[in-house]
Amino acid sequence: MVRKQIYIEAEQEGYLKRRAEALGISEAEIIRRKLKEPERPGISKPRNPKAWQEELAFIKRRAKKLPALNKQRTWTREELYEERLGRFSR
Repeated sequence: MVRKQIYIEAEQEGYLKRRAEALGISEAEIIRRKLKEPERPGISKPRNPKAWQEELAFIKRRAKKLPALNKQRTWTREELYEERLGRFSR
């Protein structure tokens, strides 16, 4: 193995210590495992949380204006399946 010295934030150190203790493994093992994990595209924290909150508020305002989103459904999933199966099985 190769020794590495890294700098992390105090919050990260606390998380690392708690996680290592909970799993019964070393902090270094936590880091090694994270480095082995494949990257998961599309899963990330918003870069600008304030912008995300503004966007979410906009989405909610728009949703209130759409009448279809404010009504109860008049159909069930099973009814849709039956209708589509009937239509495409001809």
